[in-house]
Amino acid sequence: MSSKQTQSSDDATPAGPRPVRLAVASALAALEGVALAAFGVYLLVMGLLGNPDSPAQAETGGVTLLALAALPLAAARGLLLRRRWSRGPALITQIMAVPVAWTLVSTGGALMAAGVALGAAALAVLVLLVNPTATEALGIAPRDA
Repeated sequence: MSSKQTQSSDDATPAGPRPVRLAVASALAALEGVALAAFGVYLLVMGLLGNPDSPAQAETGGVTLLALAALPLAAARGLLLRRRWSRGPALITQIMAVPVAWTLVSTGGALMAAGVALGAAALAVLVLLVNPTATEALGIAPRDA
C-alpha cells in the first residue's frame, strides 16, 4: 500500500462551482439543526434551573433534541462540501419535518408561525435536493431508463 491515501468516490468533491440551490438547501438544513439545538439547550437549562413539572422529562427532551440536531447539521455540512452521502440524511430530515410542521400548524396559537416556517423550509429543501442541478453537483448520476 502506498503512503498516499486515496479518497473514496464518496469523499471526492465534484468539479465545478457549487450551485446556489445546494448552498440554500445546506443553509436551511443548518438553520433547522441550529433551531433544534437551541431548543434542546433551552429545555436542558429549564430542566436544571427552572421549575418544570418534570425536570427529568425536560432534561431528557433537551438531550434528545441535541442528539436529533446532529443529523441536519451533519447533512448541511455534507451538502456544503458536496458529499454524496449527505443527500439521504437531508431528505429524511425534511420528510420527518413535514408532519411535525403540520402538527404545529394544527395546534394553532403561537406555534402556528413556527409550523409554517418549518413546513416552508422543509418543502423548500426537498424541492432543492431533488432538482437535477443539485443531484449532479453531488455526483449522483441519473439512472438510464
